[in-house]
This record gives sequence, structure tokens and C-alpha cells, in this order.
Amino acid sequence: MPLSGRYDALVIGAGLNGLAAALVLARAGLSVLVIEGRETIGGGCRSAELTLPRFIHDICATIFSLGVSSPFFSALPLAEHGLEMIYPPAACAHPLDDGTAVIVEHNAANPLAGVDETAATLGPDAAAYRGLIGPVVGHWPALTQDLLGPLPLPPQHLLPFFQFSLRAISPAFHLAKALFRGERARAVFAGMAAHSLLPLEKPLTSAFGVVLSAGAHAVGWPLTKGGSQNFVNALASLLCSYGGEVITGWKIASLDELPPHRIALFNVTPRALLNIAGQRFPLSYQRALQRFRYGPGVFKIDWALSGPIPWRAKEVARCAVAHLGGSLEEIAASERAAWRGEHTERPFVLLAQPTLFDPTRAPAGKHTAWAYCHVPHGSTVDMTAAIEAQVERFAPGFRDLILARHTFNAQQMEAYNPNYIGGDISGGAQDVMQHFARPVPIRPYATPARGIYLCSSSTPPGGGVHGMCGYHAARLALQDLGVDFKPHNSPRQR
Repeated sequence: MPLSGRYDALVIGAGLNGLAAALVLARAGLSVLVIEGRETIGGGCRSAELTLPRFIHDICATIFSLGVSSPFFSALPLAEHGLEMIYPPAACAHPLDDGTAVIVEHNAANPLAGVDETAATLGPDAAAYRGLIGPVVGHWPALTQDLLGPLPLPPQHLLPFFQFSLRAISPAFHLAKALFRGERARAVFAGMAAHSLLPLEKPLTSAFGVVLSAGAHAVGWPLTKGGSQNFVNALASLLCSYGGEVITGWKIASLDELPPHRIALFNVTPRALLNIAGQRFPLSYQRALQRFRYGPGVFKIDWALSGPIPWRAKEVARCAVAHLGGSLEEIAASERAAWRGEHTERPFVLLAQPTLFDPTRAPAGKHTAWAYCHVPHGSTVDMTAAIEAQVERFAPGFRDLILARHTFNAQQMEAYNPNYIGGDISGGAQDVMQHFARPVPIRPYATPARGIYLCSSSTPPGGGVHGMCGYHAARLALQDLGVDFKPHNSPRQR
């Protein structure tokens, strides 16, 4: 698809990070073209009728806690471009086998009160929970500046960052055992930490547990009205108001296909970057991209339902998200199995039930829900029965509500989105070695080839719907060009 004219910047991939990078560049006054391989923009934030007509399903991301916490996204006038966020009464639920559930509360007027409300349900661990999560919630806006980027040396907010890091580096399994005496606190913390896609015995998994818990209290776990597609649609609309352009249905396989440009930012994995531009890189950088490791995949189910999920613990219906896995030990065993290349009959399941709060996603009186579990890298095993058994465990009668289902195994997830190598939705294993060295430790967004940058979730701070990988990559590109970034520039019309 050859184009006439020359652009200052090209962005390859119209997911959250690609659009974030494009917005930074366009707001700095550059002419920008975004090229998307699929017919629809969005990457991990697309929505579609996967099961039945008028049942709208988010293909990957639904919850935007990091999106509304993002120092970049939170400053954008996205509401002016059609974005409407919905905040459920509580953030997340963790049902237990005794018929109760731990509810992670969000109090918009007083986030620390939400911490106290949750802590009050944790019995002997109330003080320990407040001590672990409360300081992070209290410094949330400041800490996100340091946490959502490359390794901050030195951190902008030294004391809060240091206090956070002391606990964050610990393996979540060991921290939960050492800090909490009761099963309720251990279980809810394990569910949060399991978002890391790492065995809970690995260092740094506590960082995921603390950050996701704190974000739930600080800003809630909101969703986008009408589907996650509307979040990226708003970003694209804003980009166009700044003179940026977006083309879909054009998959780039070689640098030779690109129209004339000064810089190019790639919202792709290291593997894809190597295939597209490897001939421009020295052997040492090629090897660094080849060494980049990808983690476990996911198996995902989307359901069209005749009614709301019948939770035994009724309060689970106050949340858009439920973590299904019972105890710390059970969750840890599930995550350990996926890392070892094994499947388990009792997987840890992450479930979303958006239509409880957004009826626009389904016909009147009907509902959608989705769930996924972590599976070995590249798995083709059908986990439908295991996932539905976990839901039925905490919501007897759930199966009777299923009108239709759609599934993705790990290989199918990669076929749908090439950035999900082996079904890894985080853009690469995010253990200690690859948390900041994504894919290299120094200037991780830049490549040795002049004018070529990496802006995907395979760069810091990694996976999540925050857009900060694209933001930081674009800021570095502007710095290399000698262009000042003025975040409140007027729109530029081409």
C-alpha cells in the first residue's frame, strides 16, 4: 500500500502503546502515520461479537485501572472524543469455598477508607494489610510516575519508592506467608500477584500484588462503556485531531515497505522487530532480541449468558472482576504448573462480568462474561471444562445460563494478535531479569539503527493498559531528534 508524501514519524501497530507513541509525536508537532496490520485498531483492546449478535465481548483487556492511573492517558481529553468510563461499586472479588468472598473496596471520596474497609474483613490480618497497601495508596499519583517507566535512577519520589521496593522484590508466596496469618488475606494477595504470569515463588511477584491492590483502592477497576474498543477509538480520534493519520489492513514485513520517514516506532515484539529490521542491527543486538524470553500463555473463554452469574457470595456481583482459585497454595500451584509446561485441573481463573455495570454490551436482560487461565507457552489444550468447573464451584448453576461460548487457546491468541507470542499477553516474561531489561537494560526503547525504536509492551514497564511503553519510546525519539515535547501543544492540522 504505497503512499505519496513523507512523514516525520511512522508507528507500526495501532494498539494502546502505538497510539500513545503517535499522540506524543503528533502533539510535539510531527506529522505521524500509524500503520495497523489488521482491519481494526486496538491490539489487546478490541471488542467484537464473538458469540451471538449484539453480545459485545472484549477480546483481551476489559479493566482500565492502569489506564486511568497512567500519567499520560489520565491527562488526555478522551471524554471529548467519546470515552465514558464506568466504575463498579467495588474493584475486585475473591470468593472462597466457605461461601464468603473478600471484596477489594474502592472509595472514590477517600481511597484509604477503602483500604480500611477491606482490611476490616481480614480478621487478624487487618493491620498487616493496611501496612502493606495503605502507604502505596497514599502515594499513588507520585509512585505511578516512577513505577510506570524504565528503572528510575534516582526515583523522583525517593522515600515512597524505596518503601515500596522493600516489599515488592519479594516472592509473593513467601511474603504472604510471612505477613499474613489468615487464609483470606493470603488468598486475595495471591490472586493479585498471579497477574504477573509468574510462579508466585519468584522474586518481584509481590510488586504485582501490591500495585494491583493499591490501584484497585486508589482509582478503582473501571471499564469502558460499550467495550474496550471505545478506549482506542477515542485515542485514534484525538490523534486525528492533531493531524495524525491511521491506516489499517497493512501488515509490514520489511522496512522496504515503509513510506519515506525520519523515524519509525514499532509496537511489535522483539521477534517481529528482528524479522522486519534485523538486517539493520549489529549481531550483538540481534542476539539480544533472539534471547528475549516469552512466558506462559492464556486460554480464554467468552460467554453469552441468559442471566447474571449466580454467585454463592452475593457481594461478588458488586465487582466487574472475580479471582477464582481459592487459597494461596492452590493459586501458587496453578501458576507454577503453567510455568513448568503443565496443565492443572484447578487453574487460577480471572473472570470479568462487565454487563452487570454496562448493559449496552448485551441484549436486554442478557449478559456477557469472560474468563481466562494461564497455560503453558503455545498450549493447544482445551481448558473449557476446567475453567467452567472453577466458576461453577463458586457459582452453582452457572453452566445452565450459557447460551453460547467462544474460546481462544494460546496458539489461537497468537494467531489473533502476533504480539501474543505463544499466547503470552504481557509481551514477554516479566521476571527480574526482564522487568527493566526489556529487551536491553540501557535505552531499552532505542535500537542501534538510527531512527528505529521499539515501543511495545516488550519494553518497560511491560504489560498493562497504561500506554507508557509508547509514551517513553516517543519521548526518547523526540529527544534524539532534538524536538521539545510540549504536552499541551495545539492540534496540528496537515
